[in-house]
Amino acid sequence: MKNKIAVIGSGFSGLSASAYLAKAGNEVHVFEKHEQPGGRARQFSTQQGYVFDMGPSWYWMPDIIESFFADFGYKISDFFELISLNPQFEMIFSQEKISVPESLGELKILFEQIEKGAGLQLEKFMRSAKFKYEVGMQDFVNKPCHNWSEFISPKITKSALRLDLLTNFRTYVAKYFKSEKLRTLMEFPVIFLGASPKHIPALYSLMNYGGYALGTHYPMGGFYQLVLAMKKVAESQGANFHFDKTVESINTDSGKVRSLTINGNIYEFDAVIASSDYHHTETLLNKEYRNYSEAYWQNRTFAPSSLIYYLGIDQTIPNLQHHTLFFENDLDEHIDSIYGEKKWPDKPLFYTCCPSKTDNTVAPHGKENLFLLMPLATGINDGEFTREKYLTEMLSRIERLTGITDLRSKIEYKRSYCASDFVSDYNAYGGNAYGLANTLGQTAVLKPKIRNKRLKNLFYTGQLTVPGPGVPPSIISGKIAANEIIKLQQEKP
Repeated sequence: MKNKIAVIGSGFSGLSASAYLAKAGNEVHVFEKHEQPGGRARQFSTQQGYVFDMGPSWYWMPDIIESFFADFGYKISDFFELISLNPQFEMIFSQEKISVPESLGELKILFEQIEKGAGLQLEKFMRSAKFKYEVGMQDFVNKPCHNWSEFISPKITKSALRLDLLTNFRTYVAKYFKSEKLRTLMEFPVIFLGASPKHIPALYSLMNYGGYALGTHYPMGGFYQLVLAMKKVAESQGANFHFDKTVESINTDSGKVRSLTINGNIYEFDAVIASSDYHHTETLLNKEYRNYSEAYWQNRTFAPSSLIYYLGIDQTIPNLQHHTLFFENDLDEHIDSIYGEKKWPDKPLFYTCCPSKTDNTVAPHGKENLFLLMPLATGINDGEFTREKYLTEMLSRIERLTGITDLRSKIEYKRSYCASDFVSDYNAYGGNAYGLANTLGQTAVLKPKIRNKRLKNLFYTGQLTVPGPGVPPSIISGKIAANEIIKLQQEKP
């Protein structure tokens, strides 16, 4: 008889877990509180004809994503067209801008133009980053991280020094490059990991390889195409999806989860994987069955929240790339406002995505789809007046770059999204947007456990557990959690 398994939430980790569990012959039911799958990667359309991806927009590590589909006999091209962006993105400084080319060879030439000898240094950096990527993304991230003994293997032991686990990323980058602009360019990818480069292990230079070397891509139709494709894969294996279903409690008996209360009704299951916010999931349990206390969560270092604006612009915007990073101000000053003073930044950095530069299906002809994102401290007060103040700041800097005047008057659709929205929509602890920061003290075994310590059939997946934040890690997290249940099923009673 098939085991009946519930997956709470249909973000990337939940989609992944449901597909692997169904492939293993289980009866899988995915419960999603919203009316569509995707979690933070949902998509919405407007009456004016704009189509907005709500969350992820950087398609990096394409090989990791491709491997998910390969596990089920599919290719990405079976579901959507993937475009390689050239340039990958632009980074705007106070006096100049750097446009990152698609080709690593061209990037090497660019580095050499900015700093004599930096081309060769980039080659050395990427050679080391490729090694970290191959070891990290194949051996490190696929561990359930129950204990450190999982990392005792000849390959990992032999590789330990070359992985630079104990060197911080900023110090590591500074060994290669003197130019402040080049250092900023190399440090930028780890911001996705949710902490200052001073507090992230140099191991994560693998992000530079996964991005700059493997390229920045875009799925035509928007990032949501990846959500729809993964859902189709899960359904092809037999997984069942249920929308507008809120899990209200996890019910236990004799050291096991026995059932879930969903929209007031009780449903029995043999095992549960929670792809929902880890802290929120634990509030659905009686206190004696929770892995962690409130004090534990209060002492974690969370990745940032974000102020996001979805804007429909009633004209084309010249001189703006698909991805643009506005880094005219000091990176450390902005980071300190997130992790130190926990306040709105005085001189913010921000990011824009204009997918209509690549995809004519996401905005009406002659108009632009504009996504703005500014990283923020968690738990911050995010009233509408403050949001609008920072929108004005961001628009003025876009105007300086593009030569457009009075961009605000060209807005025909506007929606803001910030910390309190992450709480209401995703039960995100403190309104975090990305999960837990990948600091050394919150890496691998030191992350919240993927398995409940007191309930043998309850598991957790997603950006608050292993391997960490980001789309590819979340997909891997779902596979890890699914494999843990499959192993449990194989154990003798």
